[in-house]
Amino acid sequence: MSDPAAPPKRVDPLVIRSLDFMGGMAETGGWRPEPTLPEVAFAGRSNVGKSSLINRLVHRKKFARVSNTPGRTREVNFFRVNDQFVLVDLPGYGYARISKEKKAGWRPLIEGYLRGSPELRGIVQLLDVRREPSGEDLEMLDFLAELGVPTVIALTKVDKLATRARAERVGELARSLSLDPGQVIPFSAVSNEGRDDLASAVLDIIAQPPWRAP
Repeated sequence: MSDPAAPPKRVDPLVIRSLDFMGGMAETGGWRPEPTLPEVAFAGRSNVGKSSLINRLVHRKKFARVSNTPGRTREVNFFRVNDQFVLVDLPGYGYARISKEKKAGWRPLIEGYLRGSPELRGIVQLLDVRREPSGEDLEMLDFLAELGVPTVIALTKVDKLATRARAERVGELARSLSLDPGQVIPFSAVSNEGRDDLASAVLDIIAQPPWRAP
């Protein structure tokens, strides 16, 4: 007989049964997989912890490469999850040591994908909870608002802050960026905090119809 005082058993909202790398789009208008499944894209600065977040989300240690040199992801990478949806890893932006020429090439690549993908259902935009959003972060948020694409904000590295400071900082960022509290997910790739909330948000995103007007 189960103990009624025991905490409820955790149910994983996103059980990973299959995970396949489909390929990368290296240039605007270049090859990409045929858009037949709902897509959710992940965007953020090069050092925001995007690879670590994706690895946590899909329960893989080295699925999305974690590099000591931010800015290594130079393509739009596509991963098929459970034959249910496509996770799209966008190139990181904002790394100071990347040449201006490469930065100039990545911007149209990211914008081209966001504007031209008919099955894109939403974006997970990553921000480092400890840092003020950069000019490029704000540009990305403005661009997503301009497009009207559904956006969830994952605040990464919350394990670096004490519990009280974390709650205050999350609220401060939400207010300063005029975000709905339900749009913000505190996340830690170290402690796994926020993983299930993010997984549920991704499932909610892909359940929506394409957001573009016909």
